[in-house]
Amino acid sequence: MEKTNKGARMAKKPHSPATRTAGAADKAEGAVSRVLFIQATQALGAVLTFEHPADAVLSRHFRDNRELGHRDRAFIAEAVYGVLRRLRWLRRLAGDRATPRELLLTWFARGEGWPMRAFEGLASATEREWIAGIKAAELGEGTLAERADLPDWLTERLLATHDEAGLLTLAHSLNRPAPLDLRVNLMKTDRDGLLARLRADGIAADAGPLSPQSIRLAGKPALQKHPLFLDGSFEVQDEGSQLLGLLVQPRRGELVVDFCAGAGGKTLQLGAMMRSTGRLYAFDVADKRLAKLKPRMARAGLSNVHPVLIAHENDAKVKRLAGKADRVLVDAPCSGLGTLRRNPDLKWRQSAAAVDEMVVKQGAILAAAARLVRPGGRLVYATCSLLAEENDGVVDAFLAAHPEFRSLSAQTVLEKQGVTLATGERLRLSPAAHDTDGFFAAVLERSSDA
Repeated sequence: MEKTNKGARMAKKPHSPATRTAGAADKAEGAVSRVLFIQATQALGAVLTFEHPADAVLSRHFRDNRELGHRDRAFIAEAVYGVLRRLRWLRRLAGDRATPRELLLTWFARGEGWPMRAFEGLASATEREWIAGIKAAELGEGTLAERADLPDWLTERLLATHDEAGLLTLAHSLNRPAPLDLRVNLMKTDRDGLLARLRADGIAADAGPLSPQSIRLAGKPALQKHPLFLDGSFEVQDEGSQLLGLLVQPRRGELVVDFCAGAGGKTLQLGAMMRSTGRLYAFDVADKRLAKLKPRMARAGLSNVHPVLIAHENDAKVKRLAGKADRVLVDAPCSGLGTLRRNPDLKWRQSAAAVDEMVVKQGAILAAAARLVRPGGRLVYATCSLLAEENDGVVDAFLAAHPEFRSLSAQTVLEKQGVTLATGERLRLSPAAHDTDGFFAAVLERSSDA
């Protein structure tokens, strides 16, 4: 039940830039020192091994280089994520064997549009001549995968559910940084009250367009030390992720299970919707992730959450709840390809074989979680994947093998909570259509006489 980039779904990466402030564009006019450029090259080189997630690599680089200030870190992070998003295009320009330094120079020359004078002092005369050639280079149209900045295998998989124009629209939306969304903690305040307090502090914010619990910020202010964060009034959570909690629709006093809780972003949402009543079990196979949940529970003011470490989906701790849960959320481990706005390295780190293995795991987890649902209870299966085999494929196979479950309309469930969204029976969110991460969810109900 190991999560793939679980935390990335709801928490904005501290080093994944979403604005150009204090970043590469601000330093284009010759303000970048050789030392800072070397730092960016070193960080990019470590990321491009694809042995570890990019955000983890950057975090380690910054820990090892504590002399870097906030603006310097922002410059490095923005440059690295820019290269990751447009890596295929950059390699077409600079060559498949381009070094990290050459990729950075190409990104600044073509992606950021730096003028030639900005490279004086950074690049040698020979390099500047090479850069001038890069700036003048014209590429042919290229393959669909090249135009989409996606690997061939992923392009082929997405063509199962998109035509070429739709795929390019989706791909381009995935190459844009994500906005910063907050979820209001209903245990502490309401949306209007939180909006007023944020604006009074000079933070530009508006009500989210989809979730009634959401606030979208205009920029990327530092929030970790803000009094409203410290007192638990809000959590950082993508608006699309918040809709998954609304599909579960937990009620006061119920027994609810978050089957793959991770660090607990959705667990906290469910607990607040339950007003800290009933029992909410947070299952996960990683002790470190559950450990991160405990201080968040305290900050949120929740006393009904019970984190439970399990070895696998068939752990005896799971079986004790068989047939007892009113609602079960399966936020399944997945490829994470719906989070490419925040985790662009995933498209280069994932593979077709890894996705196929994930599908088998997803089916096993869904079947195990379903055994917990009481007659008449609800089961929600969700991923942050864009691939049909991880989404409809898993749900359709489950329903064929479990006739005691039937589908409910996700659109109807959301409408009853004041959300007007033409989703159809199953929820499908994408950055192109909804400006959220890519999410899928199916709402299933167990027959009352099963």
